[in-house]
Amino acid sequence: MNEKHKSNFPWLSLYRGLAGLCCALIIWEIFARSGLYSKALTPPLWDVVLRLKEMVEDGAIFAHTGVTMLRVLLGLGISFAIAIPIGMAMGTSHNAERMFSPLLSVLMPIPSLAWVPLFVLWFGIGNLATILVVIYASIFTLTYNTWTGARAINQVWTKSAFVMGANKNQMFWYVMLPGTMPFIISGLRIAFGRAWIAVIGGELLASPDWGLGKIIFDAREYLETETMLAALVMIGLIGIAIEKIFLRRLEAVTIERWGMAQSTTK
Repeated sequence: MNEKHKSNFPWLSLYRGLAGLCCALIIWEIFARSGLYSKALTPPLWDVVLRLKEMVEDGAIFAHTGVTMLRVLLGLGISFAIAIPIGMAMGTSHNAERMFSPLLSVLMPIPSLAWVPLFVLWFGIGNLATILVVIYASIFTLTYNTWTGARAINQVWTKSAFVMGANKNQMFWYVMLPGTMPFIISGLRIAFGRAWIAVIGGELLASPDWGLGKIIFDAREYLETETMLAALVMIGLIGIAIEKIFLRRLEAVTIERWGMAQSTTK
């Protein structure tokens, strides 16, 4: 394939993504103007755009977004610091696997939002309860994916490293971690999505003073559907930004650079 076609791949990917988004927006606009529901419940796109513009000009939405992002990143960071060592231990030690796998099997299916009332009772309303919900939502996915990745490492790699005299630290940094990284990144993608669900739900139920969930909750009380949808648009934009800027970059400098995965920009 010639260089001209290769250079067009990012633009083709962008066009395909925009085509899917435009289809969804057209379907919403048709539904909003169909008369099946009042425009107060299903506002047209332009009304949502105008409301988002007002919220941006007001500036408060950036403070709410920043607080929500801080909760997500803090919760994910704590989950990552706990889940990766446990998952690695489970994948390399039968004792650790027998110790943690029953706990993982019991707690992983329980929805994170089911814990919100208990967290509020135990820790009160506000940041702590919301961050704990984020941790709960993301930690088991990261642990499970890391565990699966550690078990799936090619034994030829570990035996070859052992024969060449690699010690435990070298085995971890040059064999185990790179071999598990595709699973960790996949788990991070899923955990990030679950963390967003958890943080918005936590902000709705734990009633902190700031956050995108707080905007949605307050708008619901006054039937401000445009405000709720504008907040959802902001959540979606942040999700796209994290995916394209952070996670894709992380893939590019790790598993794609190491030749363990092909680029997905085609």
